[in-house]
Amino acid sequence: MRFGATILDAAGHRLSADEKALFRDVKPFGFILFARNIDTPDQIRALCDDFREAAGHNAPITIDQEGGRVQRLRAPNWREWLPPMEFVQTAGTNAAQAMYIRFRLIAHELYALGIDSNCAPMVDVPGPETHAFLYNRCYGLDAQSIALMGQAANDGMLAGGVLPVIKHIPGHGRATADSHFELPRVSASRNELDRVDFAPFKALRDTPMGMTAHLVYDAIDPLPATLSKRMMEVIREDIGFDNLIMTDDISMKALTGGLGGLSRDAIAAGCDVILHCNGTLAERAEVAQAAGEMTDAAQRRALRALSYRQKPDDIDIYALDAQLKVLMGEGLHG
Repeated sequence: MRFGATILDAAGHRLSADEKALFRDVKPFGFILFARNIDTPDQIRALCDDFREAAGHNAPITIDQEGGRVQRLRAPNWREWLPPMEFVQTAGTNAAQAMYIRFRLIAHELYALGIDSNCAPMVDVPGPETHAFLYNRCYGLDAQSIALMGQAANDGMLAGGVLPVIKHIPGHGRATADSHFELPRVSASRNELDRVDFAPFKALRDTPMGMTAHLVYDAIDPLPATLSKRMMEVIREDIGFDNLIMTDDISMKALTGGLGGLSRDAIAAGCDVILHCNGTLAERAEVAQAAGEMTDAAQRRALRALSYRQKPDDIDIYALDAQLKVLMGEGLHG
């Protein structure tokens, strides 16, 4: 079947009749969960079943489970995690091994609920003026170590049957504004962007899916990356990322204009899928109609991304948890 070029969400713990009807009509490629969708494990599994039944295919269901401030699944039913920056610093020389285990355990929790994707790793490279909304979500302070941590996270999730989504491609680390509320601009030279910001994404270009950055790179194009054909060329050709690209939430305040127009512009720029979150049913319908069905190229990338799905490897989760506690110095992960 041809997928709709959208990733959509739900208003609550179960789908309404109107939501089911919309999803049956537009056949979203995938879905995303938020805190408002989270109650009990059984409820989440039922909601995931609702999504897939309505879409008419085994749609990937993703979530933001980075750990720290950005994690939708929380105690007491699920593990609490240190913010990534603090986690890496605490683990020290054990950081890569600890990061693998962290995301293998996260994948274990997600997969058990029917969630088979995670909007991580986040391999943005921070600087001294990086906005606080992003800084402690980063995996280190330099491109090389961040790429190493990102690869460990990828490996842990894939081993656990969960598709990673690398973000925010091609790099959000220099942003001094929060793109949820305003459009950040980056004035670094193209050489500096290639050397630092783009480097982790190039190293991890085989990640099954990627999420765009809503920010302007003045050295390349005055349009935000999500809406820029030139930036998509940089991502595809220079960084070499030829897997599925979804937008960051198209309704974020960094982008101005109507949802339909923004969705069409992002697809025209070269994005494969529009991510739309936290909207009304009418807004979801508007985005789905504007995005339409996937292009041939997007459909190929979508099928390639889904081909990475596998059954989790056979491991002893309790032993892995104990190993992480040793690496972290006794239970600092929660």
